[in-house]
Amino acid sequence: MTISEFKTQMNKWGQEKVPFLFMVDFEIENPLIIRLSDVDRNKILFNVNGFTNGNDSSNNPESISIQKLPILFTEYQKKFDVVFKHLEYGDSFLTNLTVKTEIKVNRSLYDIFYFSKAKYKLLYENQFLVFSPETFVKIKNGKIFSFPMKGTIDAAIPDAREKIRDDKKEFAEHVTIVDLIRNDLSLVATHVEVARFRYIEEIRTHSKSLLQVSSEISGVLSVNFEKHLGDVIVALLPAGSISGAPKQKTIEIIKQAEGEKRGFYTGVFGYFDGESLDSGVMIRYIEHAHGKYFYRSGGGITTQSDAMAEYHEALDKVYVPVD
Repeated sequence: MTISEFKTQMNKWGQEKVPFLFMVDFEIENPLIIRLSDVDRNKILFNVNGFTNGNDSSNNPESISIQKLPILFTEYQKKFDVVFKHLEYGDSFLTNLTVKTEIKVNRSLYDIFYFSKAKYKLLYENQFLVFSPETFVKIKNGKIFSFPMKGTIDAAIPDAREKIRDDKKEFAEHVTIVDLIRNDLSLVATHVEVARFRYIEEIRTHSKSLLQVSSEISGVLSVNFEKHLGDVIVALLPAGSISGAPKQKTIEIIKQAEGEKRGFYTGVFGYFDGESLDSGVMIRYIEHAHGKYFYRSGGGITTQSDAMAEYHEALDKVYVPVD
């Protein structure tokens, strides 16, 4: 399916109020849209803020263990240097750089789907598993909402909340993304505003707790927006929080630095129930390829970034949320 066909189908089902599940990869090359009634739970399991086609419950999440086999720092440094060079030239103000970490895990993707606790979970044909805390957009009662996440810190660090709030690099990164998302929403909505700025949520993982910083941005959609639902979603792709600013130039930098396609990692997925839409950014992502498992993670790079710190942040994000 092309992105044009995807958009047309979403517009049609939006107008007809047909419930559907959708997903779009980062490169916007392989979009997928399926009637909810046609989703085969033997191939696709999803849970979007409690709305799910799964019916099993699992226990003993403490038994999950992940062994990380990360890329060498020198390899990360090469990718970082490509990004940093463009930042110094002024080609980008913020670039999201991601890496792939091979992992050995003692549970199947199916088990981890049920063990993990997250707002947005998706298991697709045993190819990849997402357990994401980040909303892409929500649409309800004619309003559109986005909740970009930028800024992560180990909750065990003394005065962690104060440190993440006062970190100048994290503050600048967050402001840049909030500006980007606000501008994106202005393409499809009016009366765009930042309702909450830099609020903090705690995420428990299989090994530690993390603090994550988010903001809430909202706008008002046009009357009968359902007729143009596909146009709204596609206009906002890819998500600003996992690309950077300015978006199009930064996407070119990402391709150059990372050297491979992301695929569905950092894409988006969600569902429409006939009236409202909820969707997540596909971060916190395990893929299964060639008999191995890889965990994708990364973070925002600015001119204030330190390569070693960013390398460790990417590795800190290799986790399974359990509560």
